[in-house]
Amino acid sequence: MTDSIGTHYLADAISSLRAYKKLADKAIAQLKDGEIFRTLDEEGNSVAVIMKHMAGNMFSRWTDFLTTDGEKPNRNRDMEFVIEPQTTERDVVDYWESGWQIVFEAIEPLTAEDLLKKVSIRGEEHTVMQAINRQLMHYPNHIGQIIFLAKHFRSSEWNTLSIPRNKSLDFNRTWQDQKPDRSRQTS
Repeated sequence: MTDSIGTHYLADAISSLRAYKKLADKAIAQLKDGEIFRTLDEEGNSVAVIMKHMAGNMFSRWTDFLTTDGEKPNRNRDMEFVIEPQTTERDVVDYWESGWQIVFEAIEPLTAEDLLKKVSIRGEEHTVMQAINRQLMHYPNHIGQIIFLAKHFRSSEWNTLSIPRNKSLDFNRTWQDQKPDRSRQTS
């Protein structure tokens, strides 16, 4: 693999997607039984609906990514926002995991040379880089919704996914103490 901007871009895109997934997974893991299906009101989406929608999008966008339109004719986007009564938490999680698997299977083999290739989404032409960026904007929005809902449902039981409130100074001190002292290193 050559050392190019494209190579760095792909590595960063993959790393970012993995980090977003990890945040969502950590939030989802904090939910109690049944909370994955709870909504804040009748118009709101549950965590399960958001996961189902994201996975549906992932299957549509990333299946045969370089050769077919990213909006597959068999996608039923409206049904992504419906949880049928027989759906279990395991069903939702399995679908979510399968969606992420197809994302990484599509992106990881790409090379810097692929980034300017053309793909289409709903008939609109994109470069591969634009298509990746489109999802790098879409997925974090929904992951933020998942985190918000999980945090709301867990309330005082919530385990933060970042630096705890009122602990920034402690974090910064620890971080400073762990940094290598580069002034003592020789060239």
